[in-house]
Amino acid sequence: MTTDQKLKWAILTTGWGRNAKDTIEAFQNGMLKRSSIEVLIYQSEPSGALDAARSAGIETVKLIRKDYDSAELYQETIVDQLKKRNIDFVFLLSFKYIVRKPFLDAFPNKIINIHPSLFPSFLATTTAIQEALDYGVKISGITTHIIDDKIDEGIILCQEPIRFDEGETFDSVYPKFAKKGREIILDTIALIEQEQFDNR
Repeated sequence: MTTDQKLKWAILTTGWGRNAKDTIEAFQNGMLKRSSIEVLIYQSEPSGALDAARSAGIETVKLIRKDYDSAELYQETIVDQLKKRNIDFVFLLSFKYIVRKPFLDAFPNKIINIHPSLFPSFLATTTAIQEALDYGVKISGITTHIIDDKIDEGIILCQEPIRFDEGETFDSVYPKFAKKGREIILDTIALIEQEQFDNR
């Protein structure tokens, strides 16, 4: 890629999309220097991510898993939507489904996920923050990683530790994850940009 090009990103979310909303707003505010968010693929409404995408003029596509007979058909439709837009990288931000082989094969080493723990702790769970609190750890955090054919594994891209103070609850610690989540997503996109442009 030449330096005047930008990476084309898609964001996938199946919930309200706090991380997706924050990332889209960062893009709208000019914080992604060599990347462009081309499309948001979402499932649920209301959606903060959807509102942000519309405000930023980003294309949106609503795909609902239950409208498809299988996970493979659902994700093949996602792949079709991504391919027609020449997407370079995909960021899963609160995307609750396991990525299937056709999706992985279509975008090898190009699908990025965020997980609310420091790998290799508290993997393959949707309640990692609460599990860390219940276990009594003093430090947890957030990991971004490349998706592979195993759940919550793959190459680690960025990690950000989060300290748990005495007596923390989910409600008290969640804002820390939200703040650090915004930061690590932007750091991850910057890292991918560096790998794609500066290391050529």
